[in-house]
Amino acid sequence: MPEAEIDLEPGDKVPVFEAKDESGKLFSSSTLLGQRYVLYFYPKDDTPGCTIQACDFRDNMATLTGTGINVFGISKDGEESHTKFKEKFDLPFPLLVDENLSMQEAFGVWREKKNYGKTYMGTVRSTFVVAADGTLEWVGYNVRAKGHVERLMSELDVGA
Repeated sequence: MPEAEIDLEPGDKVPVFEAKDESGKLFSSSTLLGQRYVLYFYPKDDTPGCTIQACDFRDNMATLTGTGINVFGISKDGEESHTKFKEKFDLPFPLLVDENLSMQEAFGVWREKKNYGKTYMGTVRSTFVVAADGTLEWVGYNVRAKGHVERLMSELDVGA
């Protein structure tokens, strides 16, 4: 029997995490305390849905950072893959490396998935907005890549 899934909710404390980005810079829940930020988990660098989502965040960065929101993408890909993905699409935000799945498990996004009749474990596309006090402000599991950032900005009352 699979273990119970973690379902975080707004108001919960952000899980403790520590991860390096594509250039080796370390980020953690404690160093980001006092900042408002988005953590978005995606399955794989340079795949169609993940590219749409990353470019959507890229295209809305001025609005997000203008309202004090930083963005971090997270997948199980390594530094080299993240660097290529970031350079190819000119992504202006850090991509955190989670090869050991510690962040994905802590946030409850590493889950059983079904596709074409096969069951397997994988990353469920999910987004978390963390308030400056370290609590979750907004939580979205199983988000769609296309149009997600626009919906998120609307939920947060950010932008035009």
